[in-house]
Amino acid sequence: MIDWFQALLLAAVQGLTEFLPISSSAHLVIPSLVLGWPDQGLAFDIAVHVGTLLAVIVYYRRDLLALLVGCRDAARYREPNAETHMVFMLACASVPVAVVGLTGVSFIEDQLRTLPVIATTTAVFGVLLGYADRYTRKVSSNRGLTMPVALMIGIAQALAPVPGVSRSGVTITAGLLLDLDRHTAARFSFFLSIPVIAGAGLVKSIELARGDAPVDWLLLLVGAVVAALTAYACIAAFIRLLDRIGLMPFVYYRLALAGLLYWLWLA
Repeated sequence: MIDWFQALLLAAVQGLTEFLPISSSAHLVIPSLVLGWPDQGLAFDIAVHVGTLLAVIVYYRRDLLALLVGCRDAARYREPNAETHMVFMLACASVPVAVVGLTGVSFIEDQLRTLPVIATTTAVFGVLLGYADRYTRKVSSNRGLTMPVALMIGIAQALAPVPGVSRSGVTITAGLLLDLDRHTAARFSFFLSIPVIAGAGLVKSIELARGDAPVDWLLLLVGAVVAALTAYACIAAFIRLLDRIGLMPFVYYRLALAGLLYWLWLA
């Protein structure tokens, strides 16, 4: 069982890295692999994911409310609109990662949570992110968000359960390569995180309910709050600074992190 210091640090790391294109799973697995920390446990994992889910819902509350109102109007007048189209795109784009998460989670947990794998995926997908960011600067006109684009982003998101890939990183990369501008790619990526995080939380909650491990509710509550606050601040800063700094700082960070992980592995 993790102690309070470990819980607060892991919750802050979860919140800071969940929506940045640097892989939260890579950062969360490093303490256990390098420092010998115990696994944070299923209950804590659920708590911090609930925190990050609340953060993105609160940040995009107006947009999500507009989607709900649009869906209500579509049901009332029996006519699809832009809001129902967006909801349908989000639903379809969530299917690939759900399939991988439900069928391949055991293989990923047993075989891919290693330093060389995490270092390699951190570097490779960092380079892809850098190429996508540079590529968008050469695109004269950006494509709108359509169903084929959403499906391709959803297929890319299916790689997200692999540690080091980064869910937000791979979806933003795919969006940029499909000619979306940075803000449209990031916004759709964050919207797409809502069903993904909620679905993963539901599955893990069912697993937790079937077990009989003791639960420290105060630690879980504090962890969720810390993850929510840091995630909200992270989303706000990322969106505000996206055009000013671009994505290259995250690419350089990923490459530096990959180098550190390779060094730790060889050492």
